[in-house]
Amino acid sequence: MARLNLLEETRFEKLPVTVYPNQQIAAKNVARRIADLIIRKQKSNEIAVLGLATGVTPIGVYEELVRLHKEEGLSFKNVITFNLDEYFPMRPTSSQSYVAFMKENLFDHIDINMDNVHVPDGTLSIEQIPAYCLEYEKKISSYGGLDLQILGIGRTGHIGFNEPGSAPNSGTRLVTLDDLTRRDASRDFGGKENVPTKAITMGIGTIFKAREIILMAWNRKKAQIIKKAVEGEMSSDVPATYLQLSENVEFVLDQDAAAELTRFDTPWLVKDCVWDDKLIKKAVIWLSNILGKPILKLTEEDYNNHGMAELATEKGPVYNINIHIFNKIQHTITGWPGGKANADDSQRPERAVPDKKRIVIFSPHPDDDVISMGGTFIRLVDQGHDVHVAYQTSGNTAVWDDDALRFVEFIRDFGKSVDMDITKIEEIYSDMRSFIESKQPNQVDTKEIQTVKGLIRKGEAISGARFAGLTDDHIHFMALPFYEKGKTQKNPVSEDDILQTMDLLRSIKPHQIFAAGDFADPHGTHKVCFDIIIAALDRLKNEEWIKDCWLWMYRGAWHEFETHEIEMAVPLSPQEVERKRYAIFKHQSQKDHPVFPGDDSREFWLRAEDRTRETAIAYDKLGMAEYEAMEAFVRYRFI
Repeated sequence: MARLNLLEETRFEKLPVTVYPNQQIAAKNVARRIADLIIRKQKSNEIAVLGLATGVTPIGVYEELVRLHKEEGLSFKNVITFNLDEYFPMRPTSSQSYVAFMKENLFDHIDINMDNVHVPDGTLSIEQIPAYCLEYEKKISSYGGLDLQILGIGRTGHIGFNEPGSAPNSGTRLVTLDDLTRRDASRDFGGKENVPTKAITMGIGTIFKAREIILMAWNRKKAQIIKKAVEGEMSSDVPATYLQLSENVEFVLDQDAAAELTRFDTPWLVKDCVWDDKLIKKAVIWLSNILGKPILKLTEEDYNNHGMAELATEKGPVYNINIHIFNKIQHTITGWPGGKANADDSQRPERAVPDKKRIVIFSPHPDDDVISMGGTFIRLVDQGHDVHVAYQTSGNTAVWDDDALRFVEFIRDFGKSVDMDITKIEEIYSDMRSFIESKQPNQVDTKEIQTVKGLIRKGEAISGARFAGLTDDHIHFMALPFYEKGKTQKNPVSEDDILQTMDLLRSIKPHQIFAAGDFADPHGTHKVCFDIIIAALDRLKNEEWIKDCWLWMYRGAWHEFETHEIEMAVPLSPQEVERKRYAIFKHQSQKDHPVFPGDDSREFWLRAEDRTRETAIAYDKLGMAEYEAMEAFVRYRFI
């Protein structure tokens, strides 16, 4: 019976999928399978032939393999590896090369014979490539083929660099990279313009020959493409769908990457459900959206025809369900994000007491506060709360070099105009010019340039926070150490990051904390900053003030919360939208074309306005009042 139930749950899935609670557990399981293969081959005095991938996805697997080597004696002396791909052109000594990636993350830490390592050669001439690719295929065959190929998946659905349009029988070849793929890689190259337009990649046909294929995907950013790859029709538009033809493939996912699969996203379509309030709310909103009907107009027939007959039977009549969910959603709407004094707060998202709250808004970058929740920020100040803002990082990697020069030129020229001794400024300026003129893509800036860029962002943040109504003593710049290396790949969280955050929280003793809960930013900074806050709160949990402290998550320029997730929705008038826009405009270095725009070409202020307008429209379609815009929040329960 259990097996039948599982088959019913996964009936939309066209290949085997294993879902783990998080990527750390998943990565360790994949690493264990690789280790078991190597050990099994060693016992038979055979070689193990591995197909390896690069990118963020397999890093956890490689970390665990290194641990197994160092702590449990796993040897790689019988291992031969073939990497999936390499940018073209690309020097192996470049920091962006996959040779450098593999050495940094695996090869330099294990006992593999480097003669057994094969990574496509990005230094060849165009004329040499066809013969080289054919030889790469022959070399794989000469070892009996790949025993195990690990894969990631790009947001275009590519595996390796087999972009949309690739044939299922394609071999190793030179390909042109999709624009989205290049945008996703831009943070590693210091801008999309520096990302190569081509790459050498194993073909889908080459991958298919592996005796075992494991495709891994982590985090919510991959959920949409995973759904297409697992449940969609086979199409060259999504090359990963061709894996549905293989009998040797398995998708290994964390819960976030699996979130849009039918069995997790709309489980009532494939199995009996335990209908708690959270699932009922999600299902009713889903039904309202797919039918284009306000919640209060949904009928029993609508429920029965869309997999929700069980809900209607258990919790009906359906009109009562509709009213219950309508009221729950309506109660998320508040014009008093800090709580309304002397009001019945039993149906409100925030407490009435104390009527004036101490509040800290944590902003991972120096502009996330106004981009993500600028309207709420301004309203909290206007309503008399004691609001602080804390900028967790300097944001100094996200300023153009010419802007840094322009500011130093201003200082130099100002000094000349008032007869200051600017000898030192001239020296620094000259060094900056020389460095920038010879700067390589993604090269770490000099300390002086990092300082200038950080000061540019600091000045903009102060201007934005003042516009929101704060005095300077309520504006805090943390410059957390994990960020301050001038790299797009950040350092691990340190004890200093947590202690500094604890000190700030202790000094304010907030009743409310607002923190960035959108973890899709292209740098990963938001997630690191959020984890630091949680670690600090965990250590402070026994202090008296924290028992009255609530943590609200906001989202910003990348993704919004799903409507069913929202616990507080703050409506904005047209005038408040305009005030928020002006606060965002204070961040001039991020206007027009920011250094790290992600995969959205719109300016941040426009993204913010569109996002909040879409949230208001979503509420309106459910039958709620019509607003100009809404900022949405979800409460994180850390105690």
